[in-house]
Amino acid sequence: MLYKDIMKDFSAACRTLEFYKITEMLASMCATSGGASLCRSLQPSSDIDEVRIRQTQTTDAKSMTASAGSPSFGGVADITACADRAGKGASLSARELIEVGDLLNVTARLCSYADGKSAGSLEELFSRLVPNKNVENRIKRAILSEDTIADDASVRLAEIRRSIRNANSRIRDILQKYITDNSYSKILQDNIVTMRNGRFVIPVKSEHKNEIKGLVHDTSSSGATLFIEPLSVVEQNNALRELESAQAKEIERILAELSALVGGISTTLIYNYLTITELAFIFAKAELSWKMKAVEPFLSENGRTELSGA
Repeated sequence: MLYKDIMKDFSAACRTLEFYKITEMLASMCATSGGASLCRSLQPSSDIDEVRIRQTQTTDAKSMTASAGSPSFGGVADITACADRAGKGASLSARELIEVGDLLNVTARLCSYADGKSAGSLEELFSRLVPNKNVENRIKRAILSEDTIADDASVRLAEIRRSIRNANSRIRDILQKYITDNSYSKILQDNIVTMRNGRFVIPVKSEHKNEIKGLVHDTSSSGATLFIEPLSVVEQNNALRELESAQAKEIERILAELSALVGGISTTLIYNYLTITELAFIFAKAELSWKMKAVEPFLSENGRTELSGA
């Protein structure tokens, strides 16, 4: 029989047995998307040695969860592409760096989970994991969220942000005089300070536009209001924009610096991800085994199967 005919019969048998339902059940038990993909791609094997290895791994994972609970995989994201880019000198986004930090955090937790425990056939997998608290802590200290870089990510960034806060206060103080001065109440549409095009402005009634010298940055949809930047704050607004530009450049520098750290351990990160994915897959099998109250069968040398302990 030709190989393609054998595979055709094999695929037909899997469909008849609804094997995909089992792999979907298994995928639902998996804590990572990469591990779930391994679950869905799982195929029966006719290699007796491979079957023994798979079953022993599942049994050993069950033993570990029975004594220490299930390990936490934290929904690890696939960082292989961004780690590879960082290894080639690319700068990563804040989101990608957070994912790398999360991976390193899970790596450290899995090492701690396995420490001092009998992992059996899984010991070699756990031993592949290489944590790096320095890079993990540097990322977590600098990046608070995808949209927020911490003030103390660098001394320079803290200084710039302090200057931005001071500049904001000075500009608002100047514009507040227009808001609180009764002589301007008749020309203002609202007693507020707002922003247009990144600059502080005040809303002036269109018929009084010539009574405040300044730059018009916007007009309301009705045309009744002009948003004017008084000449008294133009210089301060310019300084503020320069500070904001400096802030953006410093954030880019920080992300590039962190990306270089990631690039220096890119190969280790990729191996960590692949190992975590494999462990997540194995522990998903253990969870399904618990749910189904399944036990490892004994496979004799001639391939006959008997239930262990039966």
